[in-house]
Amino acid sequence: MNHPSDLKYASTHEWVRIEGDLVVTGISDHAQDALGDLVYVEAPDVGQYITAGEQAGVVESVKTASDIHAPISGVVVEVNPDLEDDPDFVNDAPYSKGWIYKIKPDNMADVDALLTSEQYEADL
Repeated sequence: MNHPSDLKYASTHEWVRIEGDLVVTGISDHAQDALGDLVYVEAPDVGQYITAGEQAGVVESVKTASDIHAPISGVVVEVNPDLEDDPDFVNDAPYSKGWIYKIKPDNMADVDALLTSEQYEADL
């Protein structure tokens, strides 16, 4: 599995990357692999406040549907428009073209409480 060390991870299989004052998030390589070919991604709405640990969206594959949980609390400022037509970006490139949404976090320090790639892999 591919879990870049420059990212942080939630135990619920979401990843985060800091970009300026925003946090980009998506689902991990492990999660997309377990789900199989994605056919639909439901991201939270722009402007929606999401709370860490709560459901923020859904991904559906040919096998099943799974909740996406918010890794940190904050306001959604952007969703990946490409996933509407090409949800398979999450399968093909989960850490680049497959990002799901961007958050303006309440507290950027909350990212520090998430797992490192080594901790995340040890939990799998």
